[in-house]
Amino acid sequence: MHPAPRGLAWLKAGTRDYLRILSGMHDYLRTSPPARWESAIRDGLANRESRFLETVRRGVFVNPEHPYTKMFRLAGCGYGDLEEAVRRDGLEAALEALHRQGVWLSHNEFKGGETIVRSGERIFSTPNSFANPLVEGKTESISGGSRSKGTWTRISTAQRIHEEAYHLLNNLEFDLANRCHIMVRPILPSNTAIYQCLRHLRLGGRVDRWFSISGLRDDSAHYRIAVNICVLMARGFRLAMPFPSYLPPNDFAPVAEWIAQRRSEGVDCAVWSTVSTAVRVAEAALEKNLDIQRALFLTGDETLTAAKRARVEATGARIYTRYVTTELGPIGFACSQMKGNRVHLFRDSVAVITHRRPAPFSGAEVNSLLFTTVTPWAPYIFINTEMDDCGIVEPAFCKCAFTAAGFIGQIRDVYSFGKLTGQGMTLVGSDVLRVLEEALPRRVGGGPGDYQLVEREGNSQTRLELRVSPRVKLSSTAAVGECFLEEVRKLYGGALAASVWTYTKGVDVVSAEPLVTPAGKVLSLHLLGPGRESSHAS
Repeated sequence: MHPAPRGLAWLKAGTRDYLRILSGMHDYLRTSPPARWESAIRDGLANRESRFLETVRRGVFVNPEHPYTKMFRLAGCGYGDLEEAVRRDGLEAALEALHRQGVWLSHNEFKGGETIVRSGERIFSTPNSFANPLVEGKTESISGGSRSKGTWTRISTAQRIHEEAYHLLNNLEFDLANRCHIMVRPILPSNTAIYQCLRHLRLGGRVDRWFSISGLRDDSAHYRIAVNICVLMARGFRLAMPFPSYLPPNDFAPVAEWIAQRRSEGVDCAVWSTVSTAVRVAEAALEKNLDIQRALFLTGDETLTAAKRARVEATGARIYTRYVTTELGPIGFACSQMKGNRVHLFRDSVAVITHRRPAPFSGAEVNSLLFTTVTPWAPYIFINTEMDDCGIVEPAFCKCAFTAAGFIGQIRDVYSFGKLTGQGMTLVGSDVLRVLEEALPRRVGGGPGDYQLVEREGNSQTRLELRVSPRVKLSSTAAVGECFLEEVRKLYGGALAASVWTYTKGVDVVSAEPLVTPAGKVLSLHLLGPGRESSHAS
């Protein structure tokens, strides 16, 4: 992996990628918002099984080389058998039967890190094998990875428009039309903030400020240029999208001060951010005695724990979560009655079942969530696919706009067991293991068992603790931390993750023996989910 190219070299390497982003933006901006979003949701719920069957028929069964087609064959299930089972038993019951018969996909298999093997037969695949061939009118999205590595996700314009229906419902639930909106999100390579701004502006709202927690590094100049072009394009469509304001390193006080200023003017704010960012803004308000009461934090990308929610609510603000992934899109949003880590499940877009399995990086038994895409415009066609997240699926009993629209189920207690998600950054666990077991021993010294990365919940933000065995003689823990971040930047999703963790000083390097699971295992990557702080040093 080579460093990001600069100057003329960057223009040659990066122009094609950013032209794809701009082309997708243009396609989205020239498409009208949903005119009848309530009926679109009702129709989706009423016809979800038919949509699923038609999508699988056209996107999977017509291709005898598709990995899922081969799984169905090995399970002795043809399209007619699938259709009969769904019509007779319902979609979720049919999916559970398919899972027992071997029709499912682990997250590592999807990412290409592990060969699919069913009934003793090896099934070749790449992440692109599961891309939805029915997608048209696409907008392009890439994760926080570098340009030289990573998988582009084709997000159709139809998917973006359908997402707007969820956000219109969210606007209704939280009365967002009467608030000013603030984004506290990184700039490119993540395009999350761009589309959050565009979506809210297209639906008639306003976005007052965009505070970025990345972009000040010398190697981020090309991202700053590209995001400015995106803003100018939005303004060409008469959308008053703000240019990003870059926050000083590890300083969220400007955000809290802005919210307090608007509060003094009688205007309440809605703040779109990650969970950890929301807590850091609340901490800044408490430290400076700033009034941010009635602020509404709409967050996602990591677990909203009870401790983090309490810290935000100590300011008089409120915080709610959303469950969204790049591969699936919106999975669910919290309503105003939901406290903590739970969301209404968008059953018109996804079906979810669970199964018990051991988590690879914590030693715990978890309810792994398996997702199936329902709509023909989803980025990927998934059938019982793991995202390495766990949770509990059950009915929701709220009296809210989401329930009234037909979203009567919920997912609660969601957290990731197979990937890092600290501060909204997502890295695949197997990629991080290579850094810990190969790169750091090669560059710093020691062996594969001498480095352990622990993701734990802090009071103000999720933190990463890089534990280095005392057997490794360190001249400087800071130098080891910088070496770790250099290696992270080479991973898919790592460029943005390293930038954000540098900004927030979110990685602590300590000379200490590794933590041990209750079962006595020492794991190089140790993910402590909510309430799992009982592991001890060896």
